[in-house]
Amino acid sequence: MKKVAYLVNQYPKVSHSFIRREIIGVETCGLAVERFSIRSLESELVDEADKQELKKTRYVLATKPGHFIFSFLRTIFTRPIRFFKAIRLAYKVGWKSERGILYHLIYLIEACTLLWWFLADQINQVHVHFGTNSTTVAMLCHELGGPPYSFTVHGPEEFDKATTIGLTEKINRAAFVVAISSFGKSQLFRWCDYKQWSKIHIVRCGVDRSFLNQVPTPIPTTPSFVCVGRLSEQKGHILLIEAASQLAAEGLNFKLVLVGDGELRKPIETLIHQLQLEKYIEITGWATNTEVQQYILASQVMVLPSFAEGLPVVLMEALALGRPVITTYVAGIPELVKPGENGWLVPAGSVEALKNAMKSALQTPPETLEKMGELGAKAVDQQHNVYHESRHLFDLFKSYLKSE
Repeated sequence: MKKVAYLVNQYPKVSHSFIRREIIGVETCGLAVERFSIRSLESELVDEADKQELKKTRYVLATKPGHFIFSFLRTIFTRPIRFFKAIRLAYKVGWKSERGILYHLIYLIEACTLLWWFLADQINQVHVHFGTNSTTVAMLCHELGGPPYSFTVHGPEEFDKATTIGLTEKINRAAFVVAISSFGKSQLFRWCDYKQWSKIHIVRCGVDRSFLNQVPTPIPTTPSFVCVGRLSEQKGHILLIEAASQLAAEGLNFKLVLVGDGELRKPIETLIHQLQLEKYIEITGWATNTEVQQYILASQVMVLPSFAEGLPVVLMEALALGRPVITTYVAGIPELVKPGENGWLVPAGSVEALKNAMKSALQTPPETLEKMGELGAKAVDQQHNVYHESRHLFDLFKSYLKSE
């Protein structure tokens, strides 16, 4: 049986449930998958499914120093020509990077370790999520004589730093490249020669039966919003708090639950206190998949005012559960969210537009919100069913491995 290795910089991770779903979907199609990650985030895991994935994953940075040295020397002495080429590639990519050549030499050492793991496990192909550091390691491993690699690009980071992460070089050397939206595919076209375009494919992130097969839950009558995501700058939480403050000042009654945690939690809590919004806004911290579902179902509308995204999986989850969404028209989001049909789209960075959309949602009857949610659930089932999308990816693996 052909065998694929998944390589992710941090896996499993609270915000990467879509990768877990994809891996399981590919395995269901009949392809053997081994999990590898550069580093572990065991202390942050809350979901039992992630904890089970942790046991199946092998971590590069958990390796003893002696093993790194042995793999490095073994590669030099058994593959001197390939090692020289990999050194040259590390310099080529590292020269223009933010992290510099030293970090890329470290990536080369990690690639030496993975090389012998992949060969021992008879890995036929490596697939990487995110076109950043872990794809650099996979590319260097391939240059050392390891298996060919493919990778999924999510954005926005890869597009913001395309030159400094060597995105063009990675596309040129990859077996194939995956974008998660039509927008993402168009951005990849920008960073490679048109002769490479045929190797770029769309495989959308998806949700599984735990979301797709839910018995419809009526929209609650209590005016309420939920926002699920890391508390970070790009998610727009500060503007969301400001919009909520304006709604409260207008005398509107509502509840806003922020599900997640992150580096902006303290500033957000401070702003909530300064604006005296404690009775309107609650922060839950990290939650399991089951808890996220319950928070979404307890709300009338999901709101996510992001400045930069690929295509947030949480929007798919909310729509799959029959809840309309308020979000911004950036990147691939408009490919799923249709204004007036299954949600509202506002300009990123506009507090006024966000406030007006939230006000419109509060003034929309629950029965109308339910109809919007139904249309959203149909759109997710058609475009973001993880089993259909995993089959597309499986077919790509199968086609490429057959041609080898």
